[in-house]
Amino acid sequence: MPSRPLRTRRPPSPALAAVRDALGIPGVVLFASYVGFGSLVRESGLGLPEGLVSTATGWALPGQVALVELYAVGASIVTIALAVALTNTRLLPMVVTIMPLLRDDRAPRWWFYALAHVVAVTSWANGMRRLPALAPGDRLRWFAAYGAVLWSATMAGTAAGFFLAGLVPKPVTLGLVFLNPVYFLLLFAEDLRDRAKVLALGLGAVTGPVLHLAAPAYGLLATGLAAGTLAFLLDRILARRTRHRG
Repeated sequence: MPSRPLRTRRPPSPALAAVRDALGIPGVVLFASYVGFGSLVRESGLGLPEGLVSTATGWALPGQVALVELYAVGASIVTIALAVALTNTRLLPMVVTIMPLLRDDRAPRWWFYALAHVVAVTSWANGMRRLPALAPGDRLRWFAAYGAVLWSATMAGTAAGFFLAGLVPKPVTLGLVFLNPVYFLLLFAEDLRDRAKVLALGLGAVTGPVLHLAAPAYGLLATGLAAGTLAFLLDRILARRTRHRG
């Protein structure tokens, strides 16, 4: 009898692969983090609609926490807007660095504006790892599906946290909020072969507490600017020395 040809499994579509990736640790961490945020929303006197609108439109946890905390202490709208804007300036370089990987002349321009909205720490970090390995024509679909799942997880987490407020102790709530930056730190620490990342993480860990004590309002922004710039310059200097020795 003639042998039957072996059936080869087709690789999953980019969108399906992105859904699987997002429903793992990234989705769980973001959901848990936004459970903490939803609880903070209720404790600050805001309603569920305000919390959901904040997540839907802002989608950047540090800026959202700043908004809720400043509202709770009675800060003016101008002060809140400036604080949130300064906190979220970190997203601009993320958008600038990831958009070239998503470039696709076949896609309408509005797609890229929509995808820029779902560029946040988790989607950017994992996108920069996964996108270069994908075919250029598959990257847009992967990132769109990945961002949509994470965005949905944060909306669900905000609602869950709002209704669970009071049932979860305050220290646990604050701990959940900090899950996302801890995950981001571990994600970068995973690839210790990249010297620039190691330098940025090390310098940030050293300068962060000092700058926060010196200027609590601008410590985070100053740390990112100082540690990132120093890491970049040191990496360039070390790379030149290595080339000269070679």
